[in-house]
Amino acid sequence: MLLTNYQTDSFYDEMFSEEGGIRQSYHILKSRIEGMDDKELLKRKASAEKALLSLGITFNVYGDEEEEERIMPFDIIPRIVTSFEWKKMEEGLKQRIRALNLFIQDIYGDEKIIKDGVIPAEIVYSSSGYLKECKGIKPPKGIWIHITGTDLVRDGDGQMLVLEDNLRCPSGVSYVLENREVMKKTFPELFASLSVRPIYDYPIRLRGMLEHLSDKPNPNIGVLTPGIYNSAYYEHSFLASRMGVPLVEGTDLTVRDDKLYMRTTKGLKQVDVLYRRIDDTFMDPKAFRKDSLLGVPGIFEVFKKGNVALANAPGTGVADDKVIYSYVPDFIKYYLGEEPIIPNVPTYLCSREKDLKYVCENIGNLVVKAANGAGGYGMIIGPVASEAEKEEFVAKVKADPRNYIAQPVLSLSRIPTLIEDKLEGRHVDLRPFILYGEEIYVMPGGLTRVALRRGSLVVNSSQGGGSKDTWVMG
Repeated sequence: MLLTNYQTDSFYDEMFSEEGGIRQSYHILKSRIEGMDDKELLKRKASAEKALLSLGITFNVYGDEEEEERIMPFDIIPRIVTSFEWKKMEEGLKQRIRALNLFIQDIYGDEKIIKDGVIPAEIVYSSSGYLKECKGIKPPKGIWIHITGTDLVRDGDGQMLVLEDNLRCPSGVSYVLENREVMKKTFPELFASLSVRPIYDYPIRLRGMLEHLSDKPNPNIGVLTPGIYNSAYYEHSFLASRMGVPLVEGTDLTVRDDKLYMRTTKGLKQVDVLYRRIDDTFMDPKAFRKDSLLGVPGIFEVFKKGNVALANAPGTGVADDKVIYSYVPDFIKYYLGEEPIIPNVPTYLCSREKDLKYVCENIGNLVVKAANGAGGYGMIIGPVASEAEKEEFVAKVKADPRNYIAQPVLSLSRIPTLIEDKLEGRHVDLRPFILYGEEIYVMPGGLTRVALRRGSLVVNSSQGGGSKDTWVMG
């Protein structure tokens, strides 16, 4: 029996309690696993992997000449979240998105939060995601953040914490949707007996949110991709197909008379809403990076004049900054007058002299991250780093303290994961996806990323991580 010798060790386990008992939400799953022999479970694992391979669910790894395109690893043991627990997460995420949207509107508007001393002006202005060109802009319906992927982790005490916000071009939702379809075929009897909340309507909701940004009754929508070599190109084409809208590159678009048009076989067609999967500064070589070959010359001016809606709005990247992340609990109190429902991970700002001294002296016990790093890059995990690596990173932090934060090494929660022919605990996080349109919608579930390497805390797919389906109980 695969579960017989399973060890939780000293970590919080999503399926088993510290005493070794099964958590209530996992009872049926445990019974189902125990009701089949090991060969049957391994057979279903192989079948799921074959299904994902046939779907071509891939991501690209930059700088890897041997294997540029990879299949996303997938584990068939799902993560299960109770309806009670999900309700709190949902409320906390909605609260956070409201506050972040108000913050972005404020810093490109009246800057009240800076004037009131809640966040220093130099922290905002020095962020690489802050775009002075967005000053005074008011996006359609006053919404800046349309699509968000917020990363949550559970610590050793079982408390859910926000690890970071992803506001520019959050990716991974296509894996969530495809994983679910594969799991419904892998464990059809479980779906018949459990009330798992559906997620199939996400593309419909995404399109509805995009339509909400335009005042036209049937707006023309497009998805802007950097092209086939982008790491998330599969997702770009997947979402465009599911929404029934064109997938376009910068060369497919042109600006005429302060409006945005798409080139088609029948001539030019005006674009009213564009879901862009391209970073701010690559979007328009006239307004930002002059060397960008990915964007559309003049599109930013079209946006400023209100003739096209862009999701997410330019300038939202300022709130992706990990230094500004540390102030989000203050944003919630300032704008909403509420206490954060989901707290942040405790964070040290290296721009503060006291914090810098502590980080440099204790780097062996901390995770230190670049303010705008992503994908598990630009960071060091102190306990597993060599002395040379720690010394090198301390030098980097001292040379540019504004652009580094540090956090304690969390004992991330674990979930049983099928590794070869046995079940072992592996660390996980969770990325729910949030849409902000006429109302705020949180997809019930999200991308559970799992660190497949034994003992690893890095869940990113580019560094050996995989994914699990996330079941929210009805």
